[in-house]
Amino acid sequence: MKVALLGAGKTGGKVKELLGNDEPTVFDLNNPPTLEKLKGHDVIISFLPGEAFLPYIPLLIQTGIPVVSGSTGITWPKGISEEITKAQTKWVWSANFSLGMRLVHPMIEILSQTPGLFSECEASIHEIHHTKKLDAPSGTALLWKKWLGIENAKVTSERIGDVVGIHELKIETENEIITLRHEAKDRRIFAEGAIWAAKRLVNDKNLKPGLHSFEEIVKNFCKEVLK
Repeated sequence: MKVALLGAGKTGGKVKELLGNDEPTVFDLNNPPTLEKLKGHDVIISFLPGEAFLPYIPLLIQTGIPVVSGSTGITWPKGISEEITKAQTKWVWSANFSLGMRLVHPMIEILSQTPGLFSECEASIHEIHHTKKLDAPSGTALLWKKWLGIENAKVTSERIGDVVGIHELKIETENEIITLRHEAKDRRIFAEGAIWAAKRLVNDKNLKPGLHSFEEIVKNFCKEVLK
């Protein structure tokens, strides 16, 4: 699998490290991607910040090459999924490519039932990341709130040192406190998930063109395995 890597920063560097002998072509400010340079690659993986990634979207669609995007702090352009589908290619996006986070998702959906069980409850989500992370709250924290479905859940952020990523959900009722915590020990987990998703985009012939979520890709895979 020939990989084009957009950005080799903290997480992109881990992608490069994990690919080992299958060393990717790295594109950055010193080697900006072009249509000609991207030709011949099987998949594009990007961990560029959202603002840096957005200008490349038309070019990436034009290539027709599958794309894995871990860009956060991004608002996708209107109609992008239709454009990707029209180009007959497949993209997958996630604010967090941790496979372990996919296990957290159903747990949070269970906790979303809290308001129906208790007359009073308060929900809060707190996330901690490294000081160089620009977006706050993190995309993952916002996903957790979406999964939880409790509108007045408070979301707070901290930026400390080189913390990879900590997310904690706390639900407090009159007599109970329920806590769910996920801590990323190494950025390798995001790189591993992105590479796994890239292989699915390239090899899964049943996956239709369009913009897919990482959650969707993982769920479909699990269904296949459990058949």
